[in-house]
Amino acid sequence: MTSTTLEGPEENPIEKLATSVYPPLAMLAGMQLDLFTQLADRPMNTEQIAETIGVGSAKLRPLLYALVVADLLNVEGEFFSNTDTANRFLVRGDPSCVVDIHEQLSDLWSAALKTAESIRTGVPQASHDYQSMSKDELQQFFRGQHPYAIEYGRDLIARYDFSSYRTLLDVGGGSGGLAIAVTDAIPNIQATVVELSTVTPVTQHFIDKAGAGDRIKVIAADVVRDQLPGSYDAAVMTAFLQVLSPDDVRRALKNVSRAMNPGGKIFIRGGGIIDNSRTSPPELVSFNIVFVNVYDEGQAYTEQEHKEWLEEVDFEGFRRMILPDGGSIITARKVK
Repeated sequence: MTSTTLEGPEENPIEKLATSVYPPLAMLAGMQLDLFTQLADRPMNTEQIAETIGVGSAKLRPLLYALVVADLLNVEGEFFSNTDTANRFLVRGDPSCVVDIHEQLSDLWSAALKTAESIRTGVPQASHDYQSMSKDELQQFFRGQHPYAIEYGRDLIARYDFSSYRTLLDVGGGSGGLAIAVTDAIPNIQATVVELSTVTPVTQHFIDKAGAGDRIKVIAADVVRDQLPGSYDAAVMTAFLQVLSPDDVRRALKNVSRAMNPGGKIFIRGGGIIDNSRTSPPELVSFNIVFVNVYDEGQAYTEQEHKEWLEEVDFEGFRRMILPDGGSIITARKVK
């Protein structure tokens, strides 16, 4: 029997929008099961995959075909294999692997489901309070962010010339992944990661694991309230200002400015930089609902707001580079 596609009313855009969430959820399940790593070397059928990852085959089969639809698996007969994308980004051992971000994705997507209640109450229903999170919670959170941080560091030095810098300040550096990547590629740079006192043991763990303790120092400080020790040729802030209220953004930038050498350069990167219209890039405007649920006062801020804040604390030469994923890198230079 052949199937027939019936002509009918025009497609309902609400239904299309609603069903678009399922391919990402299938990807998340595949990452959590680590099945892409198992398919790196050879195609397998459903039963072989199930045995390899230790699950039943009946419930696994629908997921495998959902991953085919999501362009992460190929299927030929009864045998499944990774697409090139899955092999590059979701197989452990590959330098580009980001499979461990599944913990962060679970956290962020769960938070987004609470948006209406956060708005009703005026209180973030999935608050990220790094001061009160347990060590295990912090480990899990930053383990999810670490692959991103490493990639951001590699991307930064690919786009900008860091060869003349001797000191680097990574503000709110989390796992220290960015500093690890930068100093691994440019050994003459000494980096300092500044984090809250509750986070620094986690930061130190990742740095020690990478064998980077001789080139990266970890300092406990509240960048909003504390003057920072040392002086720096470059400073990086990744997904940091979006955590803060506008008043705290000004305080943090003032303290960073005080620690910068004349002519030093600041790099601000994250998903919290949007156009002045507040309607683009669309990915980041949509992602801003996550901030509603996890931050007390933080959210995405416009290009103009960033420019004004930097000029207030003696930075000039403001530039914004928009990246292919919709994120941005803002740069400015400390006035001599």
